[in-house]
Amino acid sequence: MASIQKRPNGKYRARYRDDAGKEHARHFARKIDARRWLDEVSASQLTGQYVDPRAGRITFRVYGEQWRQAKPHRPTTAVKAEQHLRVHAYPAFGDKPMARVRHGDMQSWITGLEKAGMKPSTVRTTFNTVRAVFRAAVADRVVAVSPCTGVQLPKVPRRKVVPLTVDQVRALADEMPARYRALVIVGAGTGLRPGELFGLQVRHVDFFKRQLRVEQQVQQTKGGGTRVCPPKTKESERVVPLPDVVVHALVAHLKAFPADPDDFLFQDPKGGAVVSTRLMDSAWRPAREAAGLPSVTMHQLRHTYASLLIAAGESVKVVAERLGHTNAAMTLNVYSHLFPDSEDKTRRAIDGAFETKIIKAADSVRTEDAH
Repeated sequence: MASIQKRPNGKYRARYRDDAGKEHARHFARKIDARRWLDEVSASQLTGQYVDPRAGRITFRVYGEQWRQAKPHRPTTAVKAEQHLRVHAYPAFGDKPMARVRHGDMQSWITGLEKAGMKPSTVRTTFNTVRAVFRAAVADRVVAVSPCTGVQLPKVPRRKVVPLTVDQVRALADEMPARYRALVIVGAGTGLRPGELFGLQVRHVDFFKRQLRVEQQVQQTKGGGTRVCPPKTKESERVVPLPDVVVHALVAHLKAFPADPDDFLFQDPKGGAVVSTRLMDSAWRPAREAAGLPSVTMHQLRHTYASLLIAAGESVKVVAERLGHTNAAMTLNVYSHLFPDSEDKTRRAIDGAFETKIIKAADSVRTEDAH
């Protein structure tokens, strides 16, 4: 029930009870303003958008920690989210009630991060964490709207990926320790992400069908441990055809390092899954230095795979499927500069159409002249 009463001091007291039976009240100088407020509350209750005014009193820091602890983040994502909040968000508005963080506060914070020298890409990832907190707060009816909506973010300059050449891949593989030599060839010949490479088990390779199944990945945890988890996205679970160069590399690898079906294809010298940091320090960095490729990352093997498919004329859709991208738009966003220039095709398409019309028109004129 909602009601409006005139107080002895001349003001109007509007009150209502929410679904939980709690009473809420506000005072207004004019009765029409009290009525408007109650109408807004009633409308929000009917549309399911009602937010308890008291819910927004929780501070951003308290709610952010609740969100962080409840969110099923992957280990690496969890570390980044904690850092984004603790280092950048909490000092700015961590002690503010959620309902009092305004759009202007958010925009000023973003501008401040940029002026402080933070890279545009880092500004965006930090903002994405805060936006996720407020998105959850809206869903929990802690706040009615997110102050992150409409915030202008710095533009991230698009950097063109630089794939390794086949000769560079071979040079890198030759410099790797024997146990990791095939890993380089498999990476460049299948386009798997580093974590997907580390998660490969012998049972995932079908030598008869010449296929490889991506079903899991390995991520490093705190303290140098590892964790087997699902692939990055649903689309990342895929079947990748194996070219002969990869099949031969795997056969030679398993001959030198025999393994059971449930064993990892590439193992840490101490046994078990590859520990990323240990691989980088003991094998990858020394090998790339020896090969004359001091700034090459393992992810560039994936770019090499994509570039070879594109050069061979594979469609964007096929390249996206092989890489396990969510959609073809993502593939184009990363690799558009590698696709062949279509200017000549455009010219031929237009000229071909006009030439057809011109020929038909000329034939018509000749026919009329003959008559």
